[in-house]
Amino acid sequence: MDRCCEKSVGVVACTAPKPLVVALAGNPNSGKTTLFNALTGSRQHVGNYPGVTVETKQGRFEHHGREVCVVDLPGTYSLTAYSAEELVARNFLIEGRPDVVVDVIDASNLERNLYLAVQFLELGVPLILALNMSDLAESRGFAIDVPRLSALLGVPIVATVGCKSQGIESLRDAMMAMVDEGVVRRTVSVRYDPAIETELDRIATLLEQTLGEDGCRTHFHCRECGRCPSSPRASTRPCSRWLAVKLLEHDEEVMQKLSQMLSDPEPFFSAVAEASHAVETHFGDAPEMAIADGRYRFIARICHEAVNRTAAEHRRFLSDRIDAVVTHRVWGIPIFLGMMYLVFWLTFTLGRPPMEWLESLFGWLGQTIAGFWPAGSDAAMKSLVVDGVLGGVGGVLVFLPNILLLFLAISLLEDSGYMARAAFLTDRLMHKIGLHGKSFIPMLIGFGCTVPAILGTRVLENRRDRLTTMLVLPLMSCGARLPIYTLLIPAFFPNVWQGPVLWLIYLIGIALAVVLAKILRTSVFRGESAPFVMELPPYRMPTLQSTLLHVGERGWQFLRKAGTLILAVSVVLWFLTMYPRPPAETLRGLDADQAHGVELSYSAAGRLGHWLEPVMRPIGFDWKTNTALIGAVAAKEVFVAQLGIVHALGEGDSQSLREALRREYTPLQAFCIMLFCLISLPCSATLIAVARESGSWRWAAVQLFGLTALAYGLTFVVYHVGRALGA
Repeated sequence: MDRCCEKSVGVVACTAPKPLVVALAGNPNSGKTTLFNALTGSRQHVGNYPGVTVETKQGRFEHHGREVCVVDLPGTYSLTAYSAEELVARNFLIEGRPDVVVDVIDASNLERNLYLAVQFLELGVPLILALNMSDLAESRGFAIDVPRLSALLGVPIVATVGCKSQGIESLRDAMMAMVDEGVVRRTVSVRYDPAIETELDRIATLLEQTLGEDGCRTHFHCRECGRCPSSPRASTRPCSRWLAVKLLEHDEEVMQKLSQMLSDPEPFFSAVAEASHAVETHFGDAPEMAIADGRYRFIARICHEAVNRTAAEHRRFLSDRIDAVVTHRVWGIPIFLGMMYLVFWLTFTLGRPPMEWLESLFGWLGQTIAGFWPAGSDAAMKSLVVDGVLGGVGGVLVFLPNILLLFLAISLLEDSGYMARAAFLTDRLMHKIGLHGKSFIPMLIGFGCTVPAILGTRVLENRRDRLTTMLVLPLMSCGARLPIYTLLIPAFFPNVWQGPVLWLIYLIGIALAVVLAKILRTSVFRGESAPFVMELPPYRMPTLQSTLLHVGERGWQFLRKAGTLILAVSVVLWFLTMYPRPPAETLRGLDADQAHGVELSYSAAGRLGHWLEPVMRPIGFDWKTNTALIGAVAAKEVFVAQLGIVHALGEGDSQSLREALRREYTPLQAFCIMLFCLISLPCSATLIAVARESGSWRWAAVQLFGLTALAYGLTFVVYHVGRALGA
């Protein structure tokens, strides 16, 4: 790590002069990352905060000959320390003690964003507000009196437009001015209802009597800095009032730290419990809710004086009218399901022509290479190139158009703001099954790839919610499964049924995730979920650049996987399907197809497939399907590649893989294969991610064996019920 950023991990050395340290904080979707990039350019790097799996970006810039280290804290809505992100942000502000804190505010959503700023005021950090997206606020009819807002809050405010690098120099100047002039003591503070103020004074007095005011500050800053001489920034350490607020909010981190500091914590926490009960009795609600309400009342008074929003009412009215339809209690879920159905229908309808072009291209390429291969040369090498590489990798790449179309549709829905509404809609369902409403976010990411979805569970506040969500995430049909679906569905189902069958497969995964989550939350992970707080972003017209970047990134990831992992596994599986070779006398008198079948049966992969057949035959799988499933452990797409290798029909045969599958399997068997691939055998990358994020390989093993057992049982039922019904 760069020496200039040593403070960013909560360690402030007191030896050599250090660059100024600026903490960049703000709500998600406030433009914080754009502003960070505008400030630091390319001089930045990413690393995990020590002890946790939360990333912090660090970058540098020079201004008027002074070096500045910028730490981009995780996006958070508050400092209540529910989630790992909130805890990292707060601990850095207390322990790292940055010279300046820049809170990035979305000017078009001022009241919601000021909630975090008010908590910074309570903490007493040296604060600057960057009023970002100010051009967007203007276009929506908000007239913000910046000098008046600055005076009311008692902090410098700089209007910025991060995406256009507007206001960046002014922001840098404001940072320098704050450091040069020192921290100005503010007269502005949040005053709560008298009932709350009485209890806050009571707790603060008790703290000062127990620890002393200096003790309150000393125990809540960096231990290394305890040896530093006093500085102007010493006043930014937490005071007894801030600790009193945290205790009334039932902040577990603060309570745990105080319990370790106090020789006899029981009388102190009994007094805190009495104060909390008094507030709850007065308001008829939890103290943390009453405190949050007090903050919003304070913000509303300030915005009433500093913001003219008359011109924005029409836009707000239009947005509310749209939300009244798409988030309706009754019609919201059917609209969401209809949107998803439309996405899958378009994926097949628009993706079919380019997919057929790519199939023809790879078929022509394979025949051309086979035709030009020198007669009498090594037939095994020819098979490796044609069947192993082209049959494996090419068999996966033909589905690239479908994958690009799926991600294009999801990107448009995300960028427009609709997916946030979908999360809001599913919150009711999530809480009924014991999950947090935010669990929808990693589940949505899971439709792209399960690994980043597992990383996305970091937004969840408690470990029970995180583990439950992690364990059911593989049931979301990721992009790696899409090649399996787009191979089998067109092969066994008519055009009119292709969209509905894909839609049904996705719905089965979602339904199973819901049921399994409910079982886990009522048995293994019993307990209350944290409250759901999520901002509904305004409706936006998706930009061409953002959409292309999103789709291009996903497409490139797929191509890179096809060119590396899938290629390597395809070559390994080709060797397993080619060797050992059967004795020459066993192939005499057989035609090409018969000889190919004997060679496969004799190979290592064929033997393993036959060995598994007694176990898999009850669910409709033959030894060839078993062989293809072996490769799916590495990556789901490899299942398609291995099917292509296993069903290679020999030189000169123009039968496509779909035609070969149609000859050997029924639509019921094809559906069972898709169902089994949906539920079972999470890929190796998923298992590694679960082990890392959960901190134990035990949970990865539970996921692997649990989902595979569930897949077997459910597929067994579907196969035999289908046969009984004559499917």
